[in-house]
Amino acid sequence: MKSSVSRAVVAASVTVALGLTAACGSDKGSGGDSGGSDDRKSSGQQAKQKPAAEKSTALSATDLEKAVLAKGDLKGYKTEKMSAADMPSQTVPADPAACQPFADMFMFATQPSSKARVGRTMTGPDELDATVISLALLAHEQPDAEKVMDGLRAATKKCTAYEHADSKYRDVAALPTPKAGDEAVSYKVVGLIEGQKTPMSFTVVRSGATLAAFYSINLLKPKKFGVPAEIVEAQVKKLENGDKGA
Repeated sequence: MKSSVSRAVVAASVTVALGLTAACGSDKGSGGDSGGSDDRKSSGQQAKQKPAAEKSTALSATDLEKAVLAKGDLKGYKTEKMSAADMPSQTVPADPAACQPFADMFMFATQPSSKARVGRTMTGPDELDATVISLALLAHEQPDAEKVMDGLRAATKKCTAYEHADSKYRDVAALPTPKAGDEAVSYKVVGLIEGQKTPMSFTVVRSGATLAAFYSINLLKPKKFGVPAEIVEAQVKKLENGDKGA
């Protein structure tokens, strides 16, 4: 039987692809100061606050909530909050260990761990399109964010197949990266879901100390996959502009 972690990997994607209502719940997020507050207090001036992505220290869960894509930010897309069950905080060892960064990113988890996380699930304007996109903003100190990106990049060169949480993944390969943020990594993984080979694509963008991670899957048309560029662009732009939204 699949582990609870394995079920959480595809829970949101499965429910939407089967035409059910996407799970909606409170986001996983831990506390942590947004950074820079002491500097603003000591300045004695009302200097304009920098956009979220310019900060080199970890944002708080509240900051992330303001920066994540929300209803109305991208025309035609339905946006739902990811439940805590879909973003478990624990990590499960991958075999081989070189693939651990990919295994962790299934849960929008990282090593080093993020200080706070928020997640969303999005479906597109075409109701007949079973593509489901999950995204998350992960707050780190900038050196840790850079370390996570280095780990993902190294994994695209060393990892071709792996086992994780009672599941097998193969045909791991790097994909073209978008020109977004300070750096980006994209890759695909082929998993066996409900008896069929299902390609999944991931894109992770670093803007300052924050990671914007995206995951796309289509259970009804496995060959149709990929993170839509407009979602990546819209999320990174909102993060970097420090836009406010719920």
